[in-house]
Amino acid sequence: MKFAVLDFETTGSTTSDRIIQVGLFIINDQDITDRYTSLVNPGMSIPAAITTLTGITDDMVKDAPSLDTVMAEMVPLLEESVLVGHNIAFDLAFLQRALDETGYFPFDGRVLDTMDALRVLFPGLGSLQLSMACQALGIAHERPHQADSDAEVTAAIWNRCIERFQGLPLLTLQRMEMVFADSASDFGWFVQEMLQYKELHSPLDPDADRYFRQFALNVEEWGDEEPVRTPEEVRQLPDSFEEFYDGLRAALKTKFAAYEERDAQVQMIHEVEEAFEEERHLIIEAGTGTGKSLGYLIPSLYYGIKQDEKVVVSTHTINLQEQLRERDVPLLHELFPIGFEASVLKGRSHYLCLRKFEQKMNLMDFEHGKEDRITAGQMLVWLGETKHGDEEELHFAGRGRQFWHSVESDTESCLNRACPWFKRCFYHRARHQANSADVIITNHSLLFTDTKAENRLLPSYKHLVIDEAHHFEDVAGKHLGIELHYHGLSNAIAWLYKDSRAGQLSSLRFRLQRHEDEKARTWCLVVDEAVEKLLALREEWESLSEMLYQLLVSRSDPSQQSEGNALVYRVRKEKLPSGWEKLMVTEENIMLLFNDTLKKVERLISDIKEVQDDYDVQGVLTDLSGSVKELHRQKDALHFFMTMPDENYVYWMEAGHYNKNRSLQLSSVPIDVSSMLQGQFFGVKDSVILTSATLSVGKSFDYTCEQLGLKKDEEQGKLRTVQLPSPFNYREQALVVIPRDFPTLKGAAGEKEFLDRLIPSLAEVALQTRGRMLVLFTSNRMLKLAHAGLKDVLASFGITVLGQGVDSSNRSKLTRLFQNSKACVLLGTSSFWEGVDIPGDALTCLAIVRLPFQPPNHPLVEAKTEKLKQRGMNAFMKLSVPQAVIRFKQGFGRLVRTAADKGIVIIYDTRVIDTQYGKYFLYSLPGPRIEHMNSAQLVPRIKQWMGENEA
Repeated sequence: MKFAVLDFETTGSTTSDRIIQVGLFIINDQDITDRYTSLVNPGMSIPAAITTLTGITDDMVKDAPSLDTVMAEMVPLLEESVLVGHNIAFDLAFLQRALDETGYFPFDGRVLDTMDALRVLFPGLGSLQLSMACQALGIAHERPHQADSDAEVTAAIWNRCIERFQGLPLLTLQRMEMVFADSASDFGWFVQEMLQYKELHSPLDPDADRYFRQFALNVEEWGDEEPVRTPEEVRQLPDSFEEFYDGLRAALKTKFAAYEERDAQVQMIHEVEEAFEEERHLIIEAGTGTGKSLGYLIPSLYYGIKQDEKVVVSTHTINLQEQLRERDVPLLHELFPIGFEASVLKGRSHYLCLRKFEQKMNLMDFEHGKEDRITAGQMLVWLGETKHGDEEELHFAGRGRQFWHSVESDTESCLNRACPWFKRCFYHRARHQANSADVIITNHSLLFTDTKAENRLLPSYKHLVIDEAHHFEDVAGKHLGIELHYHGLSNAIAWLYKDSRAGQLSSLRFRLQRHEDEKARTWCLVVDEAVEKLLALREEWESLSEMLYQLLVSRSDPSQQSEGNALVYRVRKEKLPSGWEKLMVTEENIMLLFNDTLKKVERLISDIKEVQDDYDVQGVLTDLSGSVKELHRQKDALHFFMTMPDENYVYWMEAGHYNKNRSLQLSSVPIDVSSMLQGQFFGVKDSVILTSATLSVGKSFDYTCEQLGLKKDEEQGKLRTVQLPSPFNYREQALVVIPRDFPTLKGAAGEKEFLDRLIPSLAEVALQTRGRMLVLFTSNRMLKLAHAGLKDVLASFGITVLGQGVDSSNRSKLTRLFQNSKACVLLGTSSFWEGVDIPGDALTCLAIVRLPFQPPNHPLVEAKTEKLKQRGMNAFMKLSVPQAVIRFKQGFGRLVRTAADKGIVIIYDTRVIDTQYGKYFLYSLPGPRIEHMNSAQLVPRIKQWMGENEA
């Protein structure tokens, strides 16, 4: 088969733009047999942005051949070829216009996109951007955004895709061919070609032993695993932890010739082990570079094995969970003298339900056409690779996430042991592994879901390690609270009934009406009645959400807007807004419709259940039961918000400026979770270890103890607090500078003055540091204004400016672009204050524009403030300052990530030196050099510091 791999560089992306360079590579039987590359004279000036991107200048194309000449040389190469490109729609549009303009017939051959193939064949590929795909596949890409180089690597990618197709299990290809069979797409045609090739060249199927129910899998049945150690091996473990740890240290030194012990890590290991032994709680602050993960995993495993007790480790982010699984646990498997088990358990929706996926494949239930077929193909390939069935391994594009929601595991629709997939089920495998594990790695969300489910999800445990513990109270509030999103309720209704073809009730009716008996006819009538009620319910919900949105628009306070600039309005039971009575009437109607609908459907399920096998409706009934339970939850959430029964909760509405009621979210969140945390964790567990790089404020743990309800434990000696010394020499590695003459920010007029000073200052520093600068904002609006100003100033110096929410909202994409750029300034808000890791030379300077105080009028902050005032306390010092200090410390932590990192932090908010509370911010930092000076001295001092450190 002959492929023509094409790439154009152009003056832009509109129909009036012109081609400036072409790259065309011809592949025959996976060999590049011909190539054609040329610059093209576009007959117009090349925009500066395109020159910056491609390196192609007006001078370079001045004497280049015309489009006529280039097309005359290209057209013969394209004959009888399948056209291939990376995001081929762009290149095809330019090709067709060029052919038309130069008098040739349009290209009418088959067209394939490497992006489709990459999505399907490499399901975990994190980015489809050409350079990133090359990096992931180990293909050198020397000159991105030059057509010859781009076309060459695209050809290499296409050959890699063909190899991958040929290596797939036969059954996977057969399934994939069925998925695309009636799509009439060129990609579907190519899958068919690949299947025919496979059937012709691989008469023996080496993968047949991996097949189950017509799917190729990478997992055996769970439940027959051999024990990882014998009781005798456990008895031989030293009784003294000190002796055991000496042995482990010796193993580390043998494995790593350059192994150096970190005092802070050794101290942490002993502190955690003692907390377990003495059955007390521990708050331990350990900065970047301490090696926290091993600091708690080593004593957790030793104690768990020796005492035959489970230890649960909880993280805030899935990223850290994955890091523990992929990096730290395998290392410990190599070092530990005996076998152990550490399992990862996530929330149920993270796992694929094989029964639902099988049903979707058998019914070819593709709501979004090509998008769903691509995702289905991607998941068929992934099934042949995955051992965990965890969505984190997949990278979804387009509507892939919606497809996943239709096949994710959930409690309500689970058949448990009655399911034909039970022994291969990914969720039940993870539960089984957790039951036999010494250490279970989970996340804060699941920890709270488990408490809501009366501890039925996690195995029984008495010892808990909470990493990223500065998030624990916040996650507790979210999970112990109740949220209702417009789409949550709308989707729950749509699962039951979307239209006459889609939805579980439609599916049930379709199956029932194939039977002619009286029962089936009666049930069809009940389905019709339930649908009628559901449609009325949907209408009433539309009406109520629209009224709530209008109330929100009319009442929301601009100063209460959230970080995403959403509208926010707090509803108070003691001071209801006018018109609330009308809303309550609609809510009562909704409750009546809910009750009628749910009773009808529940009775229907109950009646059919006894004869479900006769009517072949087992799967539909199970899914229907799940949807009914979900509707009950949505109903209760709505009723709780509208009636506001608990005064320890704060109630508010949120929505975007656009998308109207569709972006509406109703929140009911507990104001104080400390008593709940006591009742569910600190009061009932033998020992809870809380660790993070940011738990203290001004060297004190009072704020953390108060938030978590641990003051009494501290007074009674049940809690120990430890702040570990930093492993980095911050005095030598970090310089903090504060321009003391910078204007303070007060009111709209003050913002303009502040920005007029900020933009030139950032630009001067960026020129001195050659980019390599992260600027942290607390306001999206200010970020956008600064981005516009800086971009203009720095563009002529070859320094790129990237802005969160301007160039992309994807944090990892922005971080990657920043790291791959030679000279770049990255502007970030909320999510960039923590969890971003940019070690080495990519980051030299961190600028903190404003201290990260939470908006004082946000409903939750406001309610907490009121509570503190009622108790006669200074809410600003007790709540606002400590919260901001912890966030500030997180932001500061972005700069120094390794012992070799060096850099400058600029704090543009002079409140750190002008106010009484400012000292808490500076005193909480891990000992950097701190200097304040006039703005004019800023760049000379930075230059001097960089010179000192480069000498």
